[in-house]
Amino acid sequence: MSELLGVAVLGAGHMGADHVRRLDRVVSGARVAAVADPDTARAKEAAAGIEGVTVHAEAEAALDAPGVEAVLIASPGPAHEEALLAAFARGLPVLCEKPMVPESEGALRVVEAEARGGRRLAQVGFMRRYDAEYRRLKRVLDDGRLGRPLMLHCVHRNASSPPGFTSAMLIDSSVSHEIDAARWLLGQELTAVTVLRPRPSGGAPQGLLDPQFVLFETDGGALVDVEIFVNCGFGYQVRCEAVCEHGSARAGEDHGLLLTTAGTAGAEVPQDYLVRFADAYDREVQAWVDATRQGRVTGPTAWDGYAASAVAEAGVRALESGLRTSVALAPRPALYADTGR
Repeated sequence: MSELLGVAVLGAGHMGADHVRRLDRVVSGARVAAVADPDTARAKEAAAGIEGVTVHAEAEAALDAPGVEAVLIASPGPAHEEALLAAFARGLPVLCEKPMVPESEGALRVVEAEARGGRRLAQVGFMRRYDAEYRRLKRVLDDGRLGRPLMLHCVHRNASSPPGFTSAMLIDSSVSHEIDAARWLLGQELTAVTVLRPRPSGGAPQGLLDPQFVLFETDGGALVDVEIFVNCGFGYQVRCEAVCEHGSARAGEDHGLLLTTAGTAGAEVPQDYLVRFADAYDREVQAWVDATRQGRVTGPTAWDGYAASAVAEAGVRALESGLRTSVALAPRPALYADTGR
C-alpha cells in the first residue's frame, strides 16, 4: 500500500462532493485518486484543484484507475450493489454510504458475495455510530449503570424534503438511520414495525404522508419509536432518548451557538445533516482510512446494511397496509458472527 491510501470516490453529488473535500482537506493518510459520476462536469468540479486525480463517467473505470486502493461509494442507492460487487471482485476495501442496497434481496446478495470471499471488505456509512453524543449514549447503555433499556424515543426532522421524495422514503431513506442506531445502541434485532400517520402537515408537498410515527419492537423486549418529520420548516434535528430501568439518557440536545438579537435569544438550528453530523463524518472516514491502511475493516458491516434494508422494507409494508408487520432476516453468515450489531 502506498504512503497515502488512494481512494476512488463514486458519486459527485451533495454527499460525494463533500467526501472528496473531506479526503482531500480533512482526513490524514489518504488522497483522492479518482472520481466517477455519470455527470462528468460535476465530477470535474468536485475534483478541481486536486493533484493527480482522474475523472470518469463509469464507476468501474474509476476502480481500475492508477493508484486506486480503496473505494468510497456515495452514488445513489440503486447503483450500490453493482459497485460493491465490482469492488469485491478486485479485492478493494469499501466505505459505502447508506442505504448499502435499498432492496433487501440485493443487500443479501452483497452479504453473500462478501461471505464467499471469506473476509470483510465493506463498511457501511451509518455515521451516527461515530457521533460523539451517540457514542457516549452507547457507553452508558453498555456499562449497565441505568439498568436494562426499556424504550428509545427518537426524533428525526428535516427543514424540507427534496423534489421527488416519497412517503416510503421517510422510512427507507430517513428512518434507516434510526433503524441502525437502535440495533447498535440496544444490541437487539428489530422484529416488528407499525407505522401511524397523523394528518399530513400543511408544509408537506401534496400527497406526501409527512410526518409519520414509526414503532419498532425488538427481540429483547424493548420498544423504539421514531417521529419522522421531513418538512418541519425550521431546521435539521436528531435526538434519541434511552429510557432504562434506573434512569434515562438523551443524545442530540441543541447546544449550538446562542444567538441574541433584537430582544430575543435562541439556539442556532442546523439546516443540513452535513452540518449537524460534520464531526461524525470526519471521524467515520478517518477511522475507515486508518483501518484500511492497517489491512483491517471495522465499523458497521454489510450484514448491518442488509438488516437495515430488511427492516425498512417491513416498515414500508406497514405504512402501506396500516398493519403491524413482522421483520424476517435471512440466516446470519459465519463471517459476521463476531461483529455484534
